[in-house]
Amino acid sequence: MDTEHARPEDLAMLRAAFDTGEPLGWEAVRAFETEHGITLPEPYRTCVAEIADGCGFGPPDYGLVPLAELPDDWGDDRPVRELAKPFPLTEMWLWEKDDIPDDELGPTLDPVFDHGSIVLGTDGCGMYWHLIVAGPHRGHVWNICGEGAGPFGSEFGFTTGESGFAGWVRHWVEGKPWSDAM
Repeated sequence: MDTEHARPEDLAMLRAAFDTGEPLGWEAVRAFETEHGITLPEPYRTCVAEIADGCGFGPPDYGLVPLAELPDDWGDDRPVRELAKPFPLTEMWLWEKDDIPDDELGPTLDPVFDHGSIVLGTDGCGMYWHLIVAGPHRGHVWNICGEGAGPFGSEFGFTTGESGFAGWVRHWVEGKPWSDAM
């Protein structure tokens, strides 16, 4: 996945999707990246800097959260998020179906929720959408919830949508359900 340059057609779609948004600006985006030791994947990076830093009407259902924020239901007792540490997964994992004891599962899950990603927003009920910013899946969008985690994109199954931030937003703009290939 090419995350170094935003495609003009993706930026045009993002401008139309978030036409009422307020951008963060390049200086603030670069400061965030420096603070966390990352470079945001395109086209999300340009979207936040030039188009909109968050959006109250979606995607996801409860809106796209601003870059430096977390959804209201994230919780205050969570571990510190470490964006520069690689996101640990490369394929779907339904830990709800694993026989891992709870005392071992918790420390294994913390990096899934808190390493190598920014939280784009929530669909409620503990279902969060993450943009991976570090690791092999950099640039991909993942849905992470209490039962498991899986990447968004037709090559991973469950959806006809193109992977990555632009594909995820385009899928929402077109009014398609997230799991439209089931």
